Amino acid sequence: MDYNYKKTNAYLKFDKSRMVNLEYSLYREILRTNRRGAYHCTTLVECNTRKQHGLLVLPVPRLGDTNHVLLSSLDETVIQHGADFNLGIHKYDGNNYSPMGHKYIREFDCDSLPRTIYRVGGVILSKEKMFSLEDNSIFIRYTLIDAHSPTTMRFKPFLAFRDVNELTEENSIADLGYKEVENGISMCMYTGYPDLFMQFNKPVNFVFEPNWYKGVEYMQDMNHGLPYKEDLYVPGYFELPIQKGESVIFSASDIHVDTNKLVSSFEKGIKERTPRSSFYNCLKNSAHQFYYRPTKDELYLLNGYPWGEVKTREQFMALEGLTLGVGKKDAFEEIVDTAIPTIQQFMEGKPITGFLKDIGDADVLLWVIRALKKFQMCDSERFYLKYASLVSQIVSFIQEGNHPNLKPLTNGLLTVDNKVGYPSWMHNKISDGHYLTPRTGCLVEVNAFWYNALKFNEEIARNQDNPKLERKMALLAEITKTSFLEVFLNDGGYLYDYVVGNFVDWSVRPNMLLAIAVDYPLLDKRQSKSIIDIVTKELLTPKGIRSLSPKSIGFRPRCEGSLYDRLYSAFNGAAWPWLLRAYQEAYLKIFQQSGLSFLDRLLIGVEDEMSNDGIGSLSSVYDGSIPYFGHGQISYAINVAGIITALNVQKMFGDEY
Repeated sequence: MDYNYKKTNAYLKFDKSRMVNLEYSLYREILRTNRRGAYHCTTLVECNTRKQHGLLVLPVPRLGDTNHVLLSSLDETVIQHGADFNLGIHKYDGNNYSPMGHKYIREFDCDSLPRTIYRVGGVILSKEKMFSLEDNSIFIRYTLIDAHSPTTMRFKPFLAFRDVNELTEENSIADLGYKEVENGISMCMYTGYPDLFMQFNKPVNFVFEPNWYKGVEYMQDMNHGLPYKEDLYVPGYFELPIQKGESVIFSASDIHVDTNKLVSSFEKGIKERTPRSSFYNCLKNSAHQFYYRPTKDELYLLNGYPWGEVKTREQFMALEGLTLGVGKKDAFEEIVDTAIPTIQQFMEGKPITGFLKDIGDADVLLWVIRALKKFQMCDSERFYLKYASLVSQIVSFIQEGNHPNLKPLTNGLLTVDNKVGYPSWMHNKISDGHYLTPRTGCLVEVNAFWYNALKFNEEIARNQDNPKLERKMALLAEITKTSFLEVFLNDGGYLYDYVVGNFVDWSVRPNMLLAIAVDYPLLDKRQSKSIIDIVTKELLTPKGIRSLSPKSIGFRPRCEGSLYDRLYSAFNGAAWPWLLRAYQEAYLKIFQQSGLSFLDRLLIGVEDEMSNDGIGSLSSVYDGSIPYFGHGQISYAINVAGIITALNVQKMFGDEY
């Protein structure tokens, strides 16, 4: 093994000057998952700044649908000549950090695995973390690269055993005992939780020294006005000697692991990883992290980390990019096959089971059809074998007026009701039920998708030699198209965002982009170019497309302030990276090859974010004005999916010329 850490040339690398600067390193986070719902998330220097951070966070089904933090962190101490050098870091009251182990960090990179190099005097220590893809186990490999005298390592676990959205404090209910297991211990602090197994690949001495560390603070939660302080339980510490050139592996898991296999499991896991050696590879790795398999027969997509969940609309918005976009066609089919029983339950008026509780939101089934169209373009034979009838069923269900939240009008358009669920992707509802972006009636993207669903069903009927259905769909599509142009196209050269009764919304929003970036166009080239010009002038930023133009009433580009202010900004001025895919699709239809270099430059602005917020991924939303900071979840599925698809299209489109 090559222990010369100075030879690293990783795509994502952070030197000492950045790591010791807490103003920089505490706002950059790393994420690792097992694609089964469990994850590890913390900052570059491993000081937790959110209540959702933790070394081992996993679902506990019997306690509900949310994740739970079992092991919050693990403090390492290097001991030489009786002197202790603690590598951990925690924030306490008054902006105090203790210990301050970040000052020993020499560099950090996360090419294959997150790797931190520490230097303590003559000691050089490497630390690498990896999540098992087979179970809820996280492994940490420590390698003593250099040491000039006998060295001992001490490991102090900080336990939480709580819901990711809650905080804990010292109490008399917690079970503070432990059991000895092979090369370690197991603990379970509260009834209903699984045991936490903490083991090493070699014999280790555990010293029981129970203590509550009180008043640990989470800076990000404090900044957002949320509860931010808790007490963590430390049962004692592990201690073992380590030789120069030796590697020691620590495992934290909800199962008893075979410690004799830790080394081989770690080496095997490295070979299975795609190196984060490029923009695309970073996003490819990120894409895999959203996969959620609660059982062997189910597969879903989480909408983000670290507080993500399964959301039906966002699952189908992201589906193409997170599966087909990274060569996972089988995963696309498995996710759709998992969803079909719920879709059928909804259309048959039966109680909904499973994770897709919001299947009835107004536009969700149209996003399903949109995703299936992308699959048909990828594998037409497979589509007609498995999913053609589903598209026809959905179109019929909506067209016949059976959808409770999406109704056909006599002019062929669809109208939604914002009193039920979330009618479109651009909606935020606060606790009193008030919508911050109250779009209702006929929404521009919903009706563009509806026209495309009719045209797609027409194509299906033609290929299945069903002339009666083909004629019916063609007639409905033509009526819808005529009405769409009459209702949405305005004298300003763009499309109204929504129309309800005699009211028209003149706000310049990105939803009209989706009406251009469809497979069956509604607008001619001149009309589309006019819209692209307006979007380019008023909505385009280096990080994505603004949700509202600066010239429109209510524009608020910065996601800062109270929760209300941040939610309001998200759909009234903040920028969304995933919409660059729609912008790209629309732009290429008009400018063809001449637009490639401009679109390449746009994606460079997004690539810069690989070193910010969630390292190697994209945040939920970005400020719509300078400095374009990221906000919300540090890894957001639809943004990752959209940019993956955009990168694939750029390459494919460029290869044609």
